[in-house]
Amino acid sequence: MKVIKFGGSSLASANQLEKVLNIVKSDPDRRFVVVSAPGKRSADDTKVTDALIKYYRDYVAGNDVTKRQDWIINRYAAMVEELGLRPAILEKISKSIKKLATLPIEENDFLYDTFLAAGENNNAKLIAAYFSQNGVEARYVHPREAGIVVTSEPGNARILPSSYDKIEELADGDEVLVIPGFFGVTKDDQICTFSRGGSDVTGSIIAAGVKADLYENFTDVNGIFAAHPGVIHKPHSIPELTYREMRELAYAGFSVLHDEALIPAYRGKIPLVIKNTNNPDHPGTKIILKHTTHAFPVVGIAADSGFVSINMSKYLMNREVGFGRKLLEVLEELNISWEHMPTGIDDLSIVLRQRELTPIKEQEILRQLTQKLEVDTADIEHDLSIIMIVGENMKSHVGVTATAAKALSDNNINIQMLSQGSSEVSIMFVIKSEQEKEALKALYAAFFEKKEN
Repeated sequence: MKVIKFGGSSLASANQLEKVLNIVKSDPDRRFVVVSAPGKRSADDTKVTDALIKYYRDYVAGNDVTKRQDWIINRYAAMVEELGLRPAILEKISKSIKKLATLPIEENDFLYDTFLAAGENNNAKLIAAYFSQNGVEARYVHPREAGIVVTSEPGNARILPSSYDKIEELADGDEVLVIPGFFGVTKDDQICTFSRGGSDVTGSIIAAGVKADLYENFTDVNGIFAAHPGVIHKPHSIPELTYREMRELAYAGFSVLHDEALIPAYRGKIPLVIKNTNNPDHPGTKIILKHTTHAFPVVGIAADSGFVSINMSKYLMNREVGFGRKLLEVLEELNISWEHMPTGIDDLSIVLRQRELTPIKEQEILRQLTQKLEVDTADIEHDLSIIMIVGENMKSHVGVTATAAKALSDNNINIQMLSQGSSEVSIMFVIKSEQEKEALKALYAAFFEKKEN
């Protein structure tokens, strides 16, 4: 029994939906289909979700929303016409889109989520109708009916553990169930969306709930590459990753799969595979609990920018009981979350994302470090990137850090900081953002190009 999820690019047009139909038809075990909203048909096109955001903004501003409504409805209408679907389905979609502009604006914390979720919800209706009309016994299932009950946190919903009992009941039928991704319903029956990668989260939840044998996540690439193909020319394809490796790579910039989407499937011990809608016969990348084949010490290299470092020094810092606690209290009081904390004997740095800071918060941090913690020096360094080399087998290979450091040194790339957790799944280097691409190329050459030659 398989759960299969399709991203927006896989559902952007009638031509793409024909591929989706053939994929579902090719394997009777593909019983659950989780769908995103229609994505871009071309580079200059607009995603349906982006159109819904504009629709929402005009509605709350009191502007005329007719053009926004028409564009979204016409987007679905084009697919209905090209697929030769009965007009009844378009009537349902049109009514749903227009109904959004009748919802209360004042004291409605879930209005934005309701608008956004309409992209996935209406696409699921269309796809279920398309399947049914083309030889697949299929049925649209709203997350309410599926049992996806979530916390009341707009834009950041989390599944309630009690939901899984209801979700498990979905496995009892014989139909192909088409479920919209990205959102659930609260106990008060409000539409509430997940965070980034929301449709991936839905797929993971359904896979864990029905105890699927496999969760297939279809996108527009042949699985996951060892480095960003926009920087590395034809990078090595990764046939197999562990959940821990994928979590590290997703955190550090791999955008194929959002790291939070892994949690339900990981906890349910459901293997996951990333596959290509446009090349479904390619094996893709499988994500599992433990490697089943021999893997390189380093399986992937990721890079992400937008980091800053709060640096401080204080003589005999290591002997001062409570210093770390007082430091973190300063950040907590300013509602700042941190990412990494490389340390020395008398030196400590806190790496965090740039979006966590404002000029006022920076001034307050430096003031409190100087006055409250009485540090000798303190400064905040901007424009930093992290480079993460990842692989569970690194712990059994000597010299990985040395190879990485030499590759960076040979390319005149200065390492600002280095950090490695006790699990030895990843090694993180902090460098200046202006050298990010050069660092990625240098590390890729050191760990992969020799193996491929």
